[in-house]
Amino acid sequence: MESTRRLMEMLIFSALLLVEAAHCSQGQFAHKLLNDLMENYSSALRPVDDTDKSLNVTLQVTLSQIKDMDERNQVLIAYLWIRQTWHDAHLKWSKEEYDGLEVIRIPSSLVWRPDLVLYNKADDDFSGPVDTNVVLRYNGEITWDTPAITKSSCVVDVSYFPFDSQQCNLTFGSWTYNGNQVDIAMGMDSGDLSDFVENVEWECHGMPATKNVIMYGCCSDPYPDITYTLLLQRRSSFYIFNLLLPCFLISFLAPLGFYLPADSGEKVSLGVTVLLALTVFQMMVAESMPPSENVPLIGKYYIATMTMVTASTALTIFIMNIHFCGAEAKPVPYWAKVLIIDYMSKIFFVYEVGESCASPFGQMEESESFHGQNHKKKLHPKEKAKGAPPTCCPDDDKSAAFTLTFDPCVYCGCRGSSGILSCDPKLVRNVEYIASCFREQKATCLKVAEWKKVAKVMDRIFMWIFFIMVFLMSILIIGKAP
Repeated sequence: MESTRRLMEMLIFSALLLVEAAHCSQGQFAHKLLNDLMENYSSALRPVDDTDKSLNVTLQVTLSQIKDMDERNQVLIAYLWIRQTWHDAHLKWSKEEYDGLEVIRIPSSLVWRPDLVLYNKADDDFSGPVDTNVVLRYNGEITWDTPAITKSSCVVDVSYFPFDSQQCNLTFGSWTYNGNQVDIAMGMDSGDLSDFVENVEWECHGMPATKNVIMYGCCSDPYPDITYTLLLQRRSSFYIFNLLLPCFLISFLAPLGFYLPADSGEKVSLGVTVLLALTVFQMMVAESMPPSENVPLIGKYYIATMTMVTASTALTIFIMNIHFCGAEAKPVPYWAKVLIIDYMSKIFFVYEVGESCASPFGQMEESESFHGQNHKKKLHPKEKAKGAPPTCCPDDDKSAAFTLTFDPCVYCGCRGSSGILSCDPKLVRNVEYIASCFREQKATCLKVAEWKKVAKVMDRIFMWIFFIMVFLMSILIIGKAP
């Protein structure tokens, strides 16, 4: 039993020695292979046997992350993995001569590399690619994987911001070799998104690739390139809750300015405050957008809302002028009484204190004017003197209990013992003057109340009009989003 265990240990130790010897032998062969390959090799020349033939380079791009999208400067910053594959006719070997060695990894600076660059690069740094190792196979196939953080120019269309989608191109091609010398082929029909890290602001819906052959004006030779189109869709939730929703709520404060009582003195202040708040949001959007002729959708919404708030503030000033017109103003026109006071006030349920739909403002005016005319007729002592002597303060006249009247009771003190009026004319003139002053004061108060009623009805009309405008405008603007 002991001899069997020792035999097993010796076998395992021998196997380990053989593996280590094989690795050492393979390392020696790799070193010898590298020396043999680089003995007469030049990385400055295109590695082809026939210079009249083109060298095929296969390009494959993997999108790892979208680092930033600068809409104002129209620059896309992306993190890419770029794989280039080609055949080097001068770097081949027989694997039987080197102990079956098929693959070696050597620095990329030792071999010839295609000068593929990003045509629409928007970076100030024009340094070359990262010097990572290349994978070299025995048949001359070279695979070069390099990471790159690219800054590419992208035409940003913000017409439907924040519901916009963008298409950014990444165009790769050789800078010095034409299509007869280096031909570029696509490794895949689209960019690889299997390792894509999701962006908080943008959704990537694809990265299709197309090959183009362009004839430039400077040269007669064709220049092929591969263009990857990055399809991006903006995540709009952040902008809805931070820009659109506050503006929507603030815009509803503008119609409420018409509901605010005119005597509060804050109607115009509310409109100006709302206008300043919308201006701040408009400046925030303008700072992040490129200065182009295409006005963003949210910018149109802000401009429309600001225009509506400005109009509501101007109308508020006009209505306040009507409300505070004073006693010097002319009486309310007849058409305004009929249209606004009689009809529009009922439609929009505008009533004064103590007034209801059963006792409209017009009927109150008629009753007051009727009492005024009756009282005016009663204040003619000469006519009363011709007839029977007036009764003094009748008890059954209850309708004038709460009104200021000058009925024949004022003559009671002037009646003599025989029942014939013998009053001082000066006293009568004074009483008539006082009565006329009260009548003028009542007419003035009635005229002021009518103008206030007109202003209140107009306030209510414009309040509902602007509420409907805000609602329809919000639906119309947001409904244009794709």
